[in-house]
Parts: sequence; C-alpha cells; structure tokens
Amino acid sequence: MTDLTVVCTPIGNLADLSPRAAEALGAADFWVVEDSRVSGKLQSHLGLKKPMLVLNDHTGDEKLTQYVRREGKAALLSDGGAPVISDPGAKLIDLCYDENTPVDVIPGPSAVIDALALSGFFAQRFAFLGFTPRKPGPTKALLEPFKESPLTLVFFESPFRIDALLQACHASLGERRYAICREMTKLHQQCFRATLPTIPSAGQVPRKGEITLVVEGHRRGSVDVE
Repeated sequence: MTDLTVVCTPIGNLADLSPRAAEALGAADFWVVEDSRVSGKLQSHLGLKKPMLVLNDHTGDEKLTQYVRREGKAALLSDGGAPVISDPGAKLIDLCYDENTPVDVIPGPSAVIDALALSGFFAQRFAFLGFTPRKPGPTKALLEPFKESPLTLVFFESPFRIDALLQACHASLGERRYAICREMTKLHQQCFRATLPTIPSAGQVPRKGEITLVVEGHRRGSVDVE
C-alpha cells in the first residue's frame, strides 16, 4: 500500500456518508472490507467498482501481509460505523505502522456515540464493552467491576440475546436505567427506555435488527423513568 485511509461508513442510512468519505472511497485503488456483499451495496450507491479484499476474524497474518504489500491506495471500512470498533481492522492498521505505511482516518457515524446521544443518559464518561461473552460466567466477570461505577456502559448485542444481557446486567449492577437503541438511522429506528429489571415484550421492542444497549452508570437517588 502507498497509504491506508480508515473510512467510517453509515450504520444504516447511506445518506449519512460524508463528502470526504465518498471522496476517499473514490480515490482508493482497492477497499479492504468486512463483508463484500455489504460494501458492494455502498459501491453501487456511489457508482463505483473497486476491487475488494476481505478482512474478518478468519483472515490470517499471511493474508494481511499480502494486503499491506499490495500496490496502490487502500480504504479500510467495516459493515457500518468505524472500523476497529468491534471489528478486526485493528490488525491491518497495526501492520501498516510496522511497515511504515501512512494511515489516515475519515470520521463519520458511530453506533456507540449515536446510542449515547439517543439515551439521554449522562455520558461525559462511559465504557464501551462491545459484544458480551456467550456464557453467563464470563459475562458476570465482565460486569462486576462496574457495580459501583458511575460510567455509563454501552454494548452491542444480538436481538436474540438482549433479554439474557438485560438479566445479567440486573444481576450484576442492580436497578439501572437503560436504553435499547434499535435500527439507528434506519426507517424503524427505536429508543426504548426503562429500568432494570424490566424487560420489554416483543411488542414493545421487536427482537430483530441492529441493537445497541446503553446502561446508565451507578448514581444516587431514584432511577425511575418517567
């Protein structure tokens, strides 16, 4: 690579792509993507046809080295939002620095920041915990240090596992206000706020779509949602 540009892409609404991001994507000789099917839709939206190299959790070190040593300008993007945030892109960026390949970034949409804004919870200080472990024990170990913490917590979660995560949060953190931010920037965007241990019904929060969960940090006083 002559250089790598990390490009933040829309998390749902393609109209959110910035002019700088579109320019960088158009200037790149090839894209390094999480899923070529998803990024292919973005290429169609922009009227582009760029070679795409796939970088996911199964991409080995040898393949990464081939990517870095490929000639041309590269753009790194995930399926949505910022590469590196719950995304394997960090491995490529790290290797670029090892190879003295210049790295730049184009800012843009972030599900973490958007969910914090939608929640309305105090977010001057927060912790992003990504996807939690699938087993209860490791999830409990992840949450326990935040029992008395004022940090607002942000999670990514599957709609099929959100109930289990809410139950785990209540068991470890106690009564807390929370917000389920679903399908952000899309047609059926929703922000459901309640207090643990309340779990919404499927009618209140459909168990489908992209979900970002925000759990308010520990604070004194009432936590009732009015």
